[in-house]
Amino acid sequence: MTRDHIMATIKEKNVNFFRLQFVDIFGFMKNIAIPRSQIEKALDGKIMFDGSSIEGFVRINESDMYLKPDYNTFVVLPWREKDGRNAARIICDVYKPDGTPFVGCPRNNLKRVMDEAKKLGFTMNVGTECEFFLFRRDQDGRPTTITDDVTGYFDVEPDDGGIECRRKIIETLEAMGFEIEASHHEVAEGQHEINFKYADAVTAADNTITYKWVVRSIAAEFGLHATFMPKPIFGINGSGMHTNQSLFNLDGTNAFFDEKDPLQLSGVAYRYIAGILKNARGFAAVTNPLVNSYKRLVAGYEAPVYVAWSASNRSALIRIPASRGLGTRTEVRCPDPTCNPYLAFAMMLNSGLDGVKNNLAPPPSTDVDIFEMTAAEKVAAGIASMPANLYEAVQELKANPIARETLGSHIFEKYIEGKEKEWDEYRIAVTDWELNTYLRRY
Repeated sequence: MTRDHIMATIKEKNVNFFRLQFVDIFGFMKNIAIPRSQIEKALDGKIMFDGSSIEGFVRINESDMYLKPDYNTFVVLPWREKDGRNAARIICDVYKPDGTPFVGCPRNNLKRVMDEAKKLGFTMNVGTECEFFLFRRDQDGRPTTITDDVTGYFDVEPDDGGIECRRKIIETLEAMGFEIEASHHEVAEGQHEINFKYADAVTAADNTITYKWVVRSIAAEFGLHATFMPKPIFGINGSGMHTNQSLFNLDGTNAFFDEKDPLQLSGVAYRYIAGILKNARGFAAVTNPLVNSYKRLVAGYEAPVYVAWSASNRSALIRIPASRGLGTRTEVRCPDPTCNPYLAFAMMLNSGLDGVKNNLAPPPSTDVDIFEMTAAEKVAAGIASMPANLYEAVQELKANPIARETLGSHIFEKYIEGKEKEWDEYRIAVTDWELNTYLRRY
């Protein structure tokens, strides 16, 4: 995509409004909307914003920030057409006034980590599977936890009441250039999944952020609320973001594939798996960033609780899907879709590379249902558990030797500060469970 191509598309599609999008360190999409008269200025990276107004960015005395657009992310927004006029968006990196990348920009940070991986001879490809719920809104437009269906895994209409909304989401994503591979109703009532093709880690993070925005926007058109909250309802499955990832050599071959190995996995793949397992507890606060995230990571709901790997076992943290050749990959099952994908991919990439660089060997694969194992059997097998709550996860992140290096000092410190504040607010809150359990008894 070139500047001239973008300007021609703007003229052809009658684009009157332009959104400059970026992401804060907690994964929230932000944007500045500009009229057509300012588009050329925006494409030249001359649009400024107040960075001190974005949580985790900068102090008020160093607030001037510039948005440098990535031309390859330009797209016209299919659902914003009105009276022949259109809107478009472009994703930006955040830069300082001196022309250097801002270290607090998650997208800049992932690019830095990818550049370091390239020095080792690798690039990272990622495909995410983001689950979400569709809930009704009440008469005042506020979200409820009432679903539009009473169906389950792979079911069809008329039981799947969200199928028309899901169809419109898919059509919108395809119009924006996504290659949709599959979609279906998930296990829980009101829960859905749409899968799209893998890409390099930066593009995959862009796509994941865009996907969540589109899902929520189209759901609102149907009078529904789409949520990526990991565990909105007690007693049913939560929503995960299984993250398929592989290293490719710079010549385009899959570094994880070795047809001579019994599992057709290369030494690089085994060492990468070992690195993920070693660092899993230490990156959980990034891949599972909310208090609510740890309500999903409990036994009995298909979410991984234990740090183990398997070629077939879906109760393990890492699963190796059956595809081989270019499709050889690891599926890390703990992340949930509330994570900042730029930070999550960076942490998982450097965790895996920690294993590659240090020639780590993974433990034997665990091919039985870990949920059926006794505590003694898990200890004997050396199977650790994921953190039980956000507080524990943050402590593990602080102690992880590669976390500061991976996130950079700015993001590392601001992220931990924000998550410790979040935990403390939760810790002192009076919950419905406490009122229901204690109010009448005491």
